[in-house]
Parts: sequence; C-alpha cells; structure tokens
Amino acid sequence: MTSGSKATTVFLTVIGALLLALVAVARGWPGWVWPVLGVLVLVAPPVLFAVAARRRGEVPAAFEEQLTASPVERTERRVTEVALPSAWPDYDFLLSGTVRWWPLAPAGSNEVIGNPGGLAVESVLERARAITERREPGRVSFVRHEVSGALSTMRPDRSGHVRAMAEDVRLTLRAHDQERLERLADLRKRKAVWEHERTHEQSRRAYLGEDVLKDTGSAVVWWLARNEGRIDKTVEDLGLLARLTSAANDTEIPERLRALLAPPPGGDVAEDGAPEVSFTDQLVGAFALLGIPDGDPRGAMLARQFAEHLRGLDFPESADRLVRRFDPPAEYRAEEADPAGS
Repeated sequence: MTSGSKATTVFLTVIGALLLALVAVARGWPGWVWPVLGVLVLVAPPVLFAVAARRRGEVPAAFEEQLTASPVERTERRVTEVALPSAWPDYDFLLSGTVRWWPLAPAGSNEVIGNPGGLAVESVLERARAITERREPGRVSFVRHEVSGALSTMRPDRSGHVRAMAEDVRLTLRAHDQERLERLADLRKRKAVWEHERTHEQSRRAYLGEDVLKDTGSAVVWWLARNEGRIDKTVEDLGLLARLTSAANDTEIPERLRALLAPPPGGDVAEDGAPEVSFTDQLVGAFALLGIPDGDPRGAMLARQFAEHLRGLDFPESADRLVRRFDPPAEYRAEEADPAGS
C-alpha cells in the first residue's frame, strides 16, 4: 500500500468513527454496541481497499514499460550546406533544410533500424541531387524553388523503412563561385555585343564593296537614291564616285571616265589656278558612263531635262550652256559645220 492509500485509510477511519458515534448517541444504542462499532471502524477501510485492488488488477505491463523505456528519437534532423553537384564541374550547390521522416514497417521484415534519421537524410539528398546535377549554377534561385517543391512530399526511401521530406529548404552557392559566375556573365554579354558589331561591320563592308562600289555605274545609282533624285548633285560627284570605285576594287580608272577627273582643253580655271571641271563636262562623262555616245538623241533629251532643272534652281547661264552643248540651235550647228563662213 502506498503512502497515499495509507493517508486515505486513516482519514476514512476517523470520519467513519465520528459518524457512528453520532448515530449511537442520537439513537440511544446500548453500551455493548460501542466496542463492536470500534472494531468495524478499524477493520472496514483496509478490507474495502483490498477488494478494490483485486478488481482493478495489477498495473498494465505496457504502462510500466513506458515508465522505464528510453526517450523516443525525434523524427526530424537539420542539415546545413551539404554540397550537391551542378551541371558545371567544380560549381556545387549548397543545400540546407530540416529533414522530417516517418518510420515504416516493411512487410516480412524484422530488421531493426538503429538510425532511421540517416536513411531519411540520404533519401532527401538523393532526390535533391537528381535535380541539381542537371541544372546550371547560374540559375540558383530558380533551382531552389524546384528542389523545395520536389522535397515537400513524404516519399519512402530505397529500403522502404522510412518516408522522408524536407522543409525550410535553402539552396545557395559559395561566395567566390557566385562572383565568378557574375564575371563570366558580364564577359559573355560583352562578347555578344562585340560579335554583333563585327557582324554589322562585315555586312556594311560587303554591301559597299560587292554592291554599291562594284563599279561606277552601281555607285551612280546608289548616289542618286541617297540624294533623292538630285541629278545635278550626282553629276557633280561623278569624279569622286569614279575614284571611290577604282580605290575600292584596287583598279585603274577606266579611260572613258578620266574626263571626269580633269577638264578638257579650254576648260574653266578656278581662282587659285587649279583646273575646274564644269557641270557640262561632268555630264558628258556621265553620259559616257551610261553608254550614251555623243550625238545620241537620248543625250539631248536628258540635257534638256537637266537644263529645265537648272533654270528652276536659278542657274540660267549653266542651263543655256548645257543646251548649246547637247542640243544646239540650227544656226549654231551651221557655224560649227562651217566656221569660216564659206
């Protein structure tokens, strides 16, 4: 009997004796009843406790085992900065998180697992590695969410003894690896810009060399398009276009175009004494470039159009000289035919 049971027995004995004494006095019981009542008061409580103990039975064995058994192992474990491979050699992801597990009892297996936490951690790391080893380290923030989602569900390990998952997953890189990746990204961007500029320059060179400056005729057409149909401007620049074309192709200026570079005998002279090619002479060279021989009616028609354009620009004298050269009046042609007046 425990100390609690003893105290309860004494308390009940005293209370029972007092109650019986009150009843005996109130009812006027005879004197021989008093000894009997005293014996009953002393014997009844122990007897009642003994009967109650037999009905309850002994303390359950399972309860006793719980009192004496060792504490149950916690079903979680923290892992910190475990290195996992990435798709790039020598660039590892660092995994941290809390691994949780639940023990399983495989059918037909009596094997005792002394460290289920180790199985759980191994299972979680294998699941994470299957993802990280196929991912580039530069995408660490994206891979972090991917791994966190993959480890958020309980799954059995290979042995089937535990089901494991991970919480509070963090995926990072070493500081120096992160710095190297940022430098590599910057270099790749610079290289892409440089290659784009180089390709653009090559394209321009090919366009100018193989199309625009292929020959003087192509240069003239291109110059007309750039100057929005200003024929007079194109004619003035024929000499320059001939030089550019010859320089671009590393060839001599054709004989038929050399008249564009120097004035014919009797040409105009600038104030500084240098020969100056007139607009009329340049147009002669342009017609030669286009394959229009002297005296061709097409030349006269084009000359009249040039002359009208020059008059619109308030150059009447140049317009008159141009008309006289390519489409002279009848009397002018007669004078040219018989200059002596014969």
